[in-house]
Amino acid sequence: MKRTWLVIAASLLAALSRTNAGERIDQEGRILGPLAVVTNSILFDTTNADAVVSTMQIFPVTSPYNENVSGLPLATNSSAIIAQISSDLPSSRRTLRLFQEMNYVLAPDNQPLAPIDFFDYPDQSDLNGGTYPDGAYPIPTNMPIEGWPTQTGDETLTQVEQATNGVGGTDRHGIIVQPGAGFSFETWMTFLSGTNWQAANGAIFNLNSNVSRPAGWTSGDAAGLSMFGAVVRFDECERGMVEHACRVVVERTLYNNYIYPATHYASASSNTQSSLPSMGQRLRLHAGFMVPTNWTTEEKALLAGLKKYGALVADNGGFFSISIAPDDRWPANAFDDISSPGIAITNFEVVQATGPTGGPRSPGAPTASAGPDESVGISQAISLQGYVSFTGSAPAVLWKLYSGPGTAVFANATQTNTTVSFSAPGVYTLEISADDGVHAVAYDAAVFTVNNSLSLSGTADGSGIDLTWFGGAGPFVVQRAESLPATSWSDILTTSVQNASFPLTNQTGFFRILSQ
Repeated sequence: MKRTWLVIAASLLAALSRTNAGERIDQEGRILGPLAVVTNSILFDTTNADAVVSTMQIFPVTSPYNENVSGLPLATNSSAIIAQISSDLPSSRRTLRLFQEMNYVLAPDNQPLAPIDFFDYPDQSDLNGGTYPDGAYPIPTNMPIEGWPTQTGDETLTQVEQATNGVGGTDRHGIIVQPGAGFSFETWMTFLSGTNWQAANGAIFNLNSNVSRPAGWTSGDAAGLSMFGAVVRFDECERGMVEHACRVVVERTLYNNYIYPATHYASASSNTQSSLPSMGQRLRLHAGFMVPTNWTTEEKALLAGLKKYGALVADNGGFFSISIAPDDRWPANAFDDISSPGIAITNFEVVQATGPTGGPRSPGAPTASAGPDESVGISQAISLQGYVSFTGSAPAVLWKLYSGPGTAVFANATQTNTTVSFSAPGVYTLEISADDGVHAVAYDAAVFTVNNSLSLSGTADGSGIDLTWFGGAGPFVVQRAESLPATSWSDILTTSVQNASFPLTNQTGFFRILSQ
């Protein structure tokens, strides 16, 4: 007689999900989630804006704005450049300053285009379909001007928009971001004359691309860089990490010279000393700079970013300064320690910059896969199906628990194919990374739904059947029925372990497991 065996679980015969979530993960390994949709213009200093920008990948992970420079070698003349930056300033200004400057507005993709007259550098401006010298930009009525609201006194936004000098400072930068389309529109010397917008120039940056502006072209920043990609924002500081390079201003820069990703120089023809920094020069806070434990969350976030991503020389000015958003939500003491006692310029160093096809933009970047999402039992040791591809040197692999209600214990977190067990039921996200020390770290994640129900399997040979189950809680009762649907089940074993073996007979048998 043919022996037929059916193995079933008492409470659940779970089907494993084999879909990959396709997570969007930034250069810090932060899972971004779905990109938030903007339906109306949103000012930068709001929780709504935080919710949007926290889901944005602002320039690719391989972008120079997002490049981890903590391991790059020093420039051969690093000490000379730092000494020059310091000596160019009065002794009272040789510490890092933080200026509340660059703000922005988030606009929907269908924001109507408005004409804007570029009165100074129309030949180096992106017109976006406008008629020279005018551009056509998606300008909402609530576009903020640099410095508003924390640096513009009692002036309303409308008053600041229409001021041509004084209020809002003389630079008057403006930034409009379309998260959906992935563009940043950035202007300099921006103001509203009656109902007509004017600016010295305008630049459009594709936030999904590493393509620089044309060689020799400026932007809202003298160096031709994006201001939005480098401004220090409230939302990232509150999370605890500035995830990109900052923009830094120095007194003088080198004549007729700029370094990728900069595309423009702005300096006197007499500025030819080799110790002068170039536009785009990459500075980094010394790794050994000890941040006191009692400094604020915002200060720690900024300084961690300056150690990892550094700062790009973006403009000339009378200070050694970094731009932060003029957000009225900053705590009163958010940056007091950086202001006093301050951080001397000599705590910074200059690193060798990587070019448009260097560093993370060079060929051969590793990729990582965390495998499929799964539903599993709590007491089960899960075999992970991670995979890393690479050329050249093998990257360092690491699994970590990204989120979940309990702990995840890996047999060996440095192997792609290892096992993991979970401490409690719930939904867990595991993340795998592959880091070769040159390219952007490759990340992927998988979601595990951990339940406390039973999952039962069995194997049979010529003499018996072996049952194994996961989940539930002992004692376990193994039951058998002669047919299905069963009119009754017979208890054949009570056990505290999660396996059992029985001899085969010339009968058809059906098994199930009961647990507490």
